[in-house]
Amino acid sequence: MYGYRKMYINGELVDAANNAKRDVICPATDEKVAEVAWAGTQDTLKALEAAKKAFPVWSSLAVQERSKYMLALREAIVENEELIREMEMYESGKTYPETNGGYTSIIDSLEYYAHEIKRLHGFSLVDPQGTHKHEIIYQAAGVAGVFVAWNFPLLNFAWKLGPALATGCPIVFRPSSETPLTGYFIGELCHKIGLPAGAYNVLAGPVKETADVITSSKIPAILTLTGSIDTGIEIMKNGATSIKKYSMELGGNAPVLVFDDADINLASSVVSNLKFNATGQICVSPNRVFVHESIYDEFVSKVVENAKARKVGHGRNSDATMGPLINKKSRDRVMVLVDEAIKDGAVLEYGGKIPEGFEEKGSFLMPTVLSNVKDEMKICKQEVFGPVVSILRFKDYNDVIKRANDTDTGLASYVFSTNLTTTMRASNDLEFGEVQVNGVKYHVEFPHMGIKQSGIGQDCSFLALEDYTVKKRITTAKI
Repeated sequence: MYGYRKMYINGELVDAANNAKRDVICPATDEKVAEVAWAGTQDTLKALEAAKKAFPVWSSLAVQERSKYMLALREAIVENEELIREMEMYESGKTYPETNGGYTSIIDSLEYYAHEIKRLHGFSLVDPQGTHKHEIIYQAAGVAGVFVAWNFPLLNFAWKLGPALATGCPIVFRPSSETPLTGYFIGELCHKIGLPAGAYNVLAGPVKETADVITSSKIPAILTLTGSIDTGIEIMKNGATSIKKYSMELGGNAPVLVFDDADINLASSVVSNLKFNATGQICVSPNRVFVHESIYDEFVSKVVENAKARKVGHGRNSDATMGPLINKKSRDRVMVLVDEAIKDGAVLEYGGKIPEGFEEKGSFLMPTVLSNVKDEMKICKQEVFGPVVSILRFKDYNDVIKRANDTDTGLASYVFSTNLTTTMRASNDLEFGEVQVNGVKYHVEFPHMGIKQSGIGQDCSFLALEDYTVKKRITTAKI
């Protein structure tokens, strides 16, 4: 369908040194949709050296020049909107409407950071004795090794691409083996617009020959990841060959607190969308939905209605509202969690099985709703990463806050209440990097960050620029 795609290294579209290739399989059909060059160690080392060589060139360009390249890349992506969205649809299994999020994220990121970098100014310090002048300036940190998860191939990368290019950091991008297609295509567009050689390099391949080579190399000054906690720990271990910066958005175990005075229609709708959009394969997706006992049954009923309204399927012209999981292994893992929860006393309100007509091909699972879920169940201890709403009861504020915070992760959390005192109190008490109150919104202008084991640094907003820069103090004696 999309033919053979080459890696982009040192300004050239290239085959793997050993001519290895790998099929890209659509998780909705189990069919091959493309073939990509499959990198080995030699290719990875070549990309690292290219980025190293590019650093003094790319970082020394005037901000206005880097911005011109970024906006030219943005325009090239806009010109190829349909193609790049279809590529993501087939490599990740998303419904076509869902691909709009990744597409808009990458064009928004390039435009936002092309302009935002112009506002990154240093600052002066006051000398108490008045004998010296002190300035703090920002400079590019160096080569960035970039890794992203398969759940949002474009969106995850967009949040790295913008600030890295804007600050002057050349990129060595290793996309997920499951979804390399769009990252390779962006390399083709970089080649088309004449991006300076080595400023962007992309390759996918075996972990030991690509990811491990990048992370253990002394060339990268920063390693940035969107992925699991285990992957983040592994990257930091491998990166200990030298002192590096890290920017990581890792896994979560997001709680939702639905208080007795909440707008039930709003809360159930937001929870359902976050769990069923992208088939629940979202790092900020609600993992534990705590509902006050006085509205519990009504809330469960509303979520079941929303689940039944979802149509499973795939394709450009389909009216499907939920696609497959990324592969059968992931689907089987989610189904085991559901089955174990039921054995431990949870009630299956809806779903929990492969939808009729999709038994043979694809990795589909019905939107699933569980009630009577308990904190000690494995489904509440692990990040589900699937279309399963686990609903728990609560009656006491202090108790639910304690239960919500009982996790090593700290990415997203959600609060629903019409009482301002309750929402403000819960926002302060929840131990998560983000608290979304009576709704949800994500955009490149707003920081996205986790605490505890859910990450370090931040994606999006002007704050992300600090992850790709270093500060330098310049002190000049007054003569």
